[in-house]
Amino acid sequence: MNQETVTAPGEPIIGTAHFRTMFPTTAHGAHTARHAAERWLAAQQGRPEPADDDSTATASLLVAELTANAALHGRTRGRSARLALTPTPATLRIEVTDARGERPPVPRPGVEADGESGRGLLLVGSLAGAWGCEPYPPGGKTVWAECGIAVPRACGPTG
Repeated sequence: MNQETVTAPGEPIIGTAHFRTMFPTTAHGAHTARHAAERWLAAQQGRPEPADDDSTATASLLVAELTANAALHGRTRGRSARLALTPTPATLRIEVTDARGERPPVPRPGVEADGESGRGLLLVGSLAGAWGCEPYPPGGKTVWAECGIAVPRACGPTG
């Protein structure tokens, strides 16, 4: 498939069929990537701002969890992570790739309700239609999740 991509220095890569952006593996980097993804989803849905419907909120939460996990558990000095959103006919596929392939995500059942961490993958598992982790050669991993959200397939590039 031919893909038109619009990019500017420091800006996310936005194409006709998907969204991609690199982000530093920091809390601020994950936050910035999430907001860029939310703006892209809104633009693809023909809205000036992100919608507040359930499917858009679910997609936003999944992006937030996966990017935050990459910032927390996938950090490698001098390496960025990548967020990619790809619409399919029935779902939105969210992928976050980081450089720590030796640290696959492992849900921790029985985590304390008032603890500060450990519930993110349980949240991903309950919100996503499907999720998983794949190796990303030469040494990284891609954690992905899919959720039902309407994103038109014939979208033009936005900037």
